[in-house]
This record gives sequence, structure tokens and C-alpha cells, in this order.
Amino acid sequence: MPPCAGRRRQPVFRYRSAVGTCVLITGMSGVGKSSLLGELAARGHHTVDTDYGDYHQTVDGESLWRADRIDALLSAHREGLLFVSGTTRNQTVFYSRFAHIVLLSAPADVLTERLTTRRTNPYGQDPAELAETLGHVETVEPLLRAAATVEVVTTVPVERVADIVLAHVSAHP
Repeated sequence: MPPCAGRRRQPVFRYRSAVGTCVLITGMSGVGKSSLLGELAARGHHTVDTDYGDYHQTVDGESLWRADRIDALLSAHREGLLFVSGTTRNQTVFYSRFAHIVLLSAPADVLTERLTTRRTNPYGQDPAELAETLGHVETVEPLLRAAATVEVVTTVPVERVADIVLAHVSAHP
């Protein structure tokens, strides 16, 4: 299978509300989560980037999802697809609420290039942040991969990434 194609996994969680489907888009900084959300929104899908808004709280120096806000977001979704983007340690608490968990990944050299040159988000331009992200590729990404229902390597244009994700979601309602 080419590296850009979605690698399907046996779904660990298959939650679908009576009226809407929630999809988690996760992965390391720089893999293209925000770009994918922009493309999906342009195609008419409802998207939420949890990096923005009041979805995080700091607990013992760590940024975690606010359970009340994520619960309210997922509970309020009533029709169609809702794509929620984010990566935080306590996202696992909500895995059962997502019909699909999409892991976006990219090789370390691609992440380095994206993080050090992007203009939409300053995270990763500091050498310590870049080192942290590359360390998470080794330590956190395998955990995300284990829970993912599909992995998409984002070395292809964002339009193709969106096509792969939508094909996966449509084929596995």
C-alpha cells in the first residue's frame, strides 16, 4: 500500500449517535490537522479545532481537554459528520464517543520543515518545542496509532488527505 493511502485498522471504538457521527483527527504538531479541518470545512463539514476556544485547562503544568467542554461538544452534535481535532493525554477518556479515530502522521524531516516554516501557528519554531514534538513521535504517536481506526501519512496534498479520510468514514459508518 502506498504511504499516502489510509492504513485501516480494526476499529477499537465504534460509537455513533442516533443522528450524528463524531470523528477525532489526532497526531503530532505539524502533521496537518488544522489544514485538514480547513479542507473538510470547505467541503461543508462541521469541524472544531480544540486548540482554539475554551477546550483546554492546565493541570499540573499540562494542557488537557476540559471534560465538560468536550462532553458538551460531542453531546450537542446532532447530524452529519463532526470532525474534532486535537491531541492531548486525556483524549483517551473520549475515545468511546468517536466513531472513528484518524491518526495523521508524517516523517520527522517533513514535520521539522513544516514546524520551522509555518506562519499560522508559532508552536514548534522554538528548538525546545521542535525537540519535544520529535520526541513525541517516538513515544506518543505509537499510542495514538494503537487506537486509530485509520492512519493517513500526510505527505500528499491536503485535498487527497481529505479524500482518504472521507472514504474511510463513508466505508465504515
